[in-house]
Amino acid sequence: MGSGKEGEPLNPKDMMKMKKPSRLGPKAPNPKSKFNNKKKKLNNIDKKKNKNDSSDKVGAKKPKPQAKPISPSQQLNSFLDQFQSANNLQLSSLESDSLTEACILDLSQGLDQEVSTLGKQVKAAFGPSWKEVLCEGQLMEGKIDPGNPAVLIISASALRSLEFLRGLRPLTRECPAAKLFSKHMKVDDQVSILKNRVNIASGTPSRIKKLIDVEALGLSRLSIIVLDMHTDVKGYSLFTLPQVREEFWDLYKNYFHQRLLQGDTRICLFGRIPIGTDGKKKQNKQVSEQ
Repeated sequence: MGSGKEGEPLNPKDMMKMKKPSRLGPKAPNPKSKFNNKKKKLNNIDKKKNKNDSSDKVGAKKPKPQAKPISPSQQLNSFLDQFQSANNLQLSSLESDSLTEACILDLSQGLDQEVSTLGKQVKAAFGPSWKEVLCEGQLMEGKIDPGNPAVLIISASALRSLEFLRGLRPLTRECPAAKLFSKHMKVDDQVSILKNRVNIASGTPSRIKKLIDVEALGLSRLSIIVLDMHTDVKGYSLFTLPQVREEFWDLYKNYFHQRLLQGDTRICLFGRIPIGTDGKKKQNKQVSEQ
């Protein structure tokens, strides 16, 4: 019984001798575990790489799509289409013939137009006389009347108006620009400001019309009207935000349209210009929602 030969049962003492190897002792290398560890490391590297790639995509600025240059005649046609559509009217042949592309101040060379670049573009529009027209702060009797800007910027909101004024600061040190909007500003305070020389003014349609109506804001020097084409986060702009759109076209019909016909004033469409039927469809949809 104790011999442990083949076919004979083992002695309990012999069984005690057959102990399992100690866990503290060295283990033989397992090729399978090595493979699993290597695979795990590779998976961790792939996850880290994918994470970095996704963070790069979020943080990186996407390149702006290249816009095609829009000619002055296209800009004019777009503007007149908006005018006729918003006011439910058809221009006469006499008016249509009088409104040529010379009415448009073309800034197509700056396709990605930024507020910070407007100053340079306005200076170029006035040519060699830009400093005298835009920067001088003294009134000149018989030539420069108070409250008559050479450049008027019209935006859909007070915040956008302020953005333009910040971009034009290099031009308004000697002659401060006029803020023509209702937010935190009273009409009486703006009337007082307009008793001085004003070269550049920026505001919203409603307040601009109010100041013209009370004869505080004059148009005798008005050479350029900058219309802000910026769209807000909801997709609205000067031409599509319902109440503002109505106020703008009321202002334009009463005070600016005739100046364009006479060639006294040019319009600058600053920003992405709606061309084609998409803009009309969007506008019609917003009109129906009123």
